[in-house]
Amino acid sequence: MKLFVGLGNPGPKYAQTRHNIGFMAVDQIARDHGFPSFRAKFQGEVSEGRIGSDRVILLKPMTFMNLSGQSVGEAMRFYKLDSTDVTVFHDELDLAPGKVRLKSGGGHAGHNGLRSMHQHIGPHYDRVRLGIGHPGHKDAVSGYVLHDFAKADQDWLDDVIRGIGDGVGSLVADDGPQFLNAIARRVAPARSSTSKPKPKPNPPEPEAEPDTRTAMQKLADRFK
Repeated sequence: MKLFVGLGNPGPKYAQTRHNIGFMAVDQIARDHGFPSFRAKFQGEVSEGRIGSDRVILLKPMTFMNLSGQSVGEAMRFYKLDSTDVTVFHDELDLAPGKVRLKSGGGHAGHNGLRSMHQHIGPHYDRVRLGIGHPGHKDAVSGYVLHDFAKADQDWLDDVIRGIGDGVGSLVADDGPQFLNAIARRVAPARSSTSKPKPKPNPPEPEAEPDTRTAMQKLADRFK
């Protein structure tokens, strides 16, 4: 059994903010894989279903970001899971927008949601780090993550979220590279096999070597 946790803040005010990309990811998984409607439980919203042959629990803590670990801890105890069964989808300032990376364990890097996770379940859980970019100065971080995604972000954001839905079966099967490949195919789709490569320029014609024969040699060569 897997517990997939999306981090974010509850309510329509925060629904489209950068901090809520984890909620967006989990919602996409639920839509793409036929999960039932979320219901209130564990100080959050939860939905249970299957991806392939594996049972998967989707959880969106409704405690606000800095108390997310409370909700996750309750769910873990109810399902008798270890922290290594947990995968958290969260926004990542240290990755460029549209970049996605996987990580197991490690520090929380100042992320309030991850800090709460560390406090309640320890550091030994998996993370799907969803790049949102950095505003450039630490004093601007709070306003940046709590601000809606810009219109210019919508294309890559949609591609990343849809890619997560495409590849989550590989994530459940512990095949991280295939999961990331599914996202990459959305973000940077391969060139169609019907498209023609650009023609290569013709190589330059070789230059003729200068004729250094004497007049007598030229005349003799004509009668060989």
